[in-house]
Parts: sequence; C-alpha cells; structure tokens
Amino acid sequence: MLKQFLPDEQVQDIFSIRPEYLKEKGMKAIITDLDNTLVEWDRPSATPKLIQWFKEMQEHGILVTIVSNNNEKRVGEFSDPLGVPFIFQARKPMGRAFRRAIREMGVKKEETVVIGDQLLTDVLGGNRSGFHTILVVPVAQSDGFVTKFNRKVERRIMKFFKRKGMLEWEEKN
Repeated sequence: MLKQFLPDEQVQDIFSIRPEYLKEKGMKAIITDLDNTLVEWDRPSATPKLIQWFKEMQEHGILVTIVSNNNEKRVGEFSDPLGVPFIFQARKPMGRAFRRAIREMGVKKEETVVIGDQLLTDVLGGNRSGFHTILVVPVAQSDGFVTKFNRKVERRIMKFFKRKGMLEWEEKN
C-alpha cells in the first residue's frame, strides 16, 4: 500500500529534469503540478528561468500540460501567457485529469511523466494511474491551507521511506 506513495524518481527541482533525459527514457510528454512544483503557490506568473525551461521542452518536442487541483482563475492566469494547456480542479489523486491530459496531448501513459511536489496528490495519482512519477522538493516553505494538512501526513510517510532507505529528501534552504 505505501509503495503507491513512492515516486519512481526524486529531484531537487523542475530544472533538474532535462528534455534530453526524458527523450532517452522514451518520454514524449509531461503532466506537471503547478503550485510549489513550478513556482511558489502564491506567485502569479512564471519566472524567466521557468519560461526558458518550457521553451526547451517545446524545442525538443516534449509536450507539457499543467494539471492542478487549484481553481480556473489561478491556473489559467499562470498558464495562458505561456501558451501551456492546463486542467484545473483536477481532483488529484483521482485519475480522470491524468487520463484527460494524455488524451488531449495524444500520447500514451508509458510516454508520459507526472511531476509534482506532493506524495498524496501528484505521486499517488500518477502511480495509481500507471505513470512514471518524479517528486520535486517544494519551491516554497509555506503552503496553502489544504496542503498544510497533506504535508503533515506526507512527512510521516517520508520518514518511513527515509528510514527504509527508499527515499532521500531535502528541504529547500
């Protein structure tokens, strides 16, 4: 049961995920979370470094869709200026939004990686739906209300994984 919460990979941040690496693994698409994965949960728009990351993915033919549990206003105002497709109120870890994302991108789940900062939504949802999952360290130390509760549960699961040598985790400084 706990293995459903274990990511296939873990990296420091979204910028550690390179298009060349994804292509080597046969990946053609990314489903990524927004808040505390791409930017801080309270940052309204992409940073120049993130805009460059999206551009590099596009140049290498890697499709990206943002799948967020947040509302349409938040996700749309972030995604629209970038021209990145998005799904809001995704209800992760439920699988419907993940299936919709790959259908809209025209790829198979075996060709898609799910990236996020939370075990209880991104990793669990991606694993349950059969995707390759990558966990990133949250970009901010603070969280929105619902995420604060999730983090408490998550910390207990992470402690277990760390004790068993199954997960190495670092907080942002």
